[in-house]
Amino acid sequence: MSVVSKDERTDTRASLELLYHVSREIATALDLSVLLERILYLSMENIGAITGSIIALDDGGNPVASTLIIGTDILGYSPDQLQDTLDKGLAGWVVRNRQSVLIPDTSEDERWLRRPDDAEDATGAKSVVSAPFLAQDRLAGVITLVHPKPHFFTADHQALIQAISDQSGVAVLNARLHADSQRQARIMTALAESATYITSTLDLDEVLTRILGQISQVLETTAVSLALINEDENTLEYSASTSTGEHSVVGKTLQIGQGVAGWVAQEQQGVIVPDAYADPRFFPDVDKRTGFRTRAIACAPIFSQGKIIGILEAINPASGRFDTDALQVLTGISSLAGSAIRHAQLFEALQTAHKRYQDLFEGSINSIFITNWNGQILEANQQSAEFTKYSKPELQGTSIEVIHEVDYETVGMSFENIVEDEAISYESQLYTQMGTEVPITVHVQSVNIEGTNFLQWAFRDITERKELDQMRDDLLSMIYHDLRSPLANVVSSLDVLNTMVEFDENAAIQSLFDIAVRSTERIQRLTNSLLDLNRLEAGQPVVDTDPNTPQSIISYSLDAVKPIIQNKRIELHTEISDELPPVMVNGEMIQRVVINLLENAIKFTPPEGKFR
Repeated sequence: MSVVSKDERTDTRASLELLYHVSREIATALDLSVLLERILYLSMENIGAITGSIIALDDGGNPVASTLIIGTDILGYSPDQLQDTLDKGLAGWVVRNRQSVLIPDTSEDERWLRRPDDAEDATGAKSVVSAPFLAQDRLAGVITLVHPKPHFFTADHQALIQAISDQSGVAVLNARLHADSQRQARIMTALAESATYITSTLDLDEVLTRILGQISQVLETTAVSLALINEDENTLEYSASTSTGEHSVVGKTLQIGQGVAGWVAQEQQGVIVPDAYADPRFFPDVDKRTGFRTRAIACAPIFSQGKIIGILEAINPASGRFDTDALQVLTGISSLAGSAIRHAQLFEALQTAHKRYQDLFEGSINSIFITNWNGQILEANQQSAEFTKYSKPELQGTSIEVIHEVDYETVGMSFENIVEDEAISYESQLYTQMGTEVPITVHVQSVNIEGTNFLQWAFRDITERKELDQMRDDLLSMIYHDLRSPLANVVSSLDVLNTMVEFDENAAIQSLFDIAVRSTERIQRLTNSLLDLNRLEAGQPVVDTDPNTPQSIISYSLDAVKPIIQNKRIELHTEISDELPPVMVNGEMIQRVVINLLENAIKFTPPEGKFR
């Protein structure tokens, strides 16, 4: 049977009292930073440490909080110091091995990260004890206590610190989880506020400004920029930035893949760069152009409908380093930004298209009406009001058939013949409010306006054209009547001459007489063509067909051009089969065609030439 000495009983009681005191001190602390300070103070006070530190870790071994006490001063690790300590120092060894350690003399142990103040001419060697915070096999952090005198700490100190760590592990883990939940709550709140704020406008410039403002507020950064992808140029174009003046990046471009932003756009994933100039992806030329000094970067892609459209970039947080949740916040806001930007772009495009349509609608020289499929006028441009002499309010609600005669045979009784992008045209009469009638051409088609089909009617005043047509008809009629009388006299004279003169004895005179007769007949046919033109425009048939032999048509046509052929001494060869059957055509019109072809051939044949 072993006997416990009085000193041992006293030490055990003191240890239990310490652990009880530690338990009470940490039981009510939920703030992780406050909890770490309390644990560190109590530990340093009870084992006589001069310097101490605690680093709280997440489940991935990344630091989430830390505290450093030197004497009575509460300090903090810089990001670089914290990373070096975990990568190269004793605390990192404890984390990786999950066991406490005692170093009587730091100058004799490689696990201690030697800094300049450990030199012999400075503070020199020290005594160190360190232990992990474990809670249900989950690593919550590491505590390290230092005394400037080597061999100051003993195995009892190591055991005591391990006991304190075991006692505090659950509290540190709970505080960390509480901090995580609080941080997640802040993130969700920030994202919810951002969603409400960002999506409350459809103005693109305002949307971009609000996105940057929310990120700057949530992440507390010096600058936030947004760049959109130009697919045609394969570049990122900075569209907005919280930086102003010479530091602004608005208007500047990066190639996809160039710089951190270009890398994010290419890889389509977010990234945090704690030290920009130490990262090979960083593109320092932007800093050179703007005079800005980039230290840390958080960058996330912006997606819209599963496609990357740009990036969001936060630069230089006020704390000097981005928290672990910074990328989560940035990514969340980027998701909101993608939808907001897309909606704003679509709205802007719609507004532009609407303005362009309104400009064309109001600026058109034609009268334009928009009606529903019942023919009720919903909108009319200014030209319509001036043309019809109705005011715009008077036109709205009026039936389209009130102001003009609708050609229902063309458009259909229920406008069923009218289809989108295919206009139907007809001539009609416009009825003005003054009671006058104006000749018009009507072009009507189906148009889609903001997802709904309407009828668009365009009226054009053709009064001037009608007047010109009438003048032409009058002129043709005058020419016809003025030619017909003298021509009739010529025909009558030739008939009389034919009865008075014997041509049998003089073939040359007979030939000349025949030419005069044929030419007179051609003039008669040309004169009659003036009437045919009017009949054609009126939609009346002018072509009467009867059997004609090709031989007779060609023979007559050759006789008509024979004087020209003889004058140019052209040698003409014709080959016409006698077996060709008669054809049903208008002989006079076909003769005109053949004569025109022969005259053109003779015109371009040199004198004394040949053609067949």
